[in-house]
Amino acid sequence: MKSFEKIADLQRLVGESLGMSEWLLIDQERVNRFADATGDHQWIHVDVERAKAGPFGGTIAHGFLTLSLLPTFSATAFEIKETKSGLNYGLDKVRFITPVPVGKRVRAHFRLVEWTAINHGGAQMKIEMTVECEGAEKPACIAESILRLFP
Repeated sequence: MKSFEKIADLQRLVGESLGMSEWLLIDQERVNRFADATGDHQWIHVDVERAKAGPFGGTIAHGFLTLSLLPTFSATAFEIKETKSGLNYGLDKVRFITPVPVGKRVRAHFRLVEWTAINHGGAQMKIEMTVECEGAEKPACIAESILRLFP
C-alpha cells in the first residue's frame, strides 16, 4: 500500500499511479448478497445452473457490484494519513468492459487524473480506477471517481 502524509502531497502526482489494491475473490455468496441488496436477481448473476448454459458458462458479478468495491479496493491501495473526512462527489466515464466470472479474483489500479484545491485546505480529485480480472485480457471496469477530501 502506498502512503501519503497530506492531501496536498498528491497535487504533484497528477497523471501518476496512486497504488494497486490487493486481490479480492468474487464468490457466489457476495454476488447473491449484492443481488438481495439491490433487487437485481437476474439469472446470469444468481442462477448457477441456468448460467452454465448461458453466454459466459457460469454466473458473473453485477457490473455495479464491481463498481461498488471502489472503497474496498482503495483501502488496500493507498492511504492519505492527514485526512479527517472525505466524500464521494460522483463518477465519470464508467465502463464495464469484461464480465467478472464468479470464482475469479479482481484488483484495482488507481491513477490520479485531476487535483483541485477546495475550501478549508481540502482537494477534489478525479481518480481513474481500472479493475482487472484474473486471467482476462481486458479490464473488467474503468471508472473515474471524483472525491472530496478534507484535512
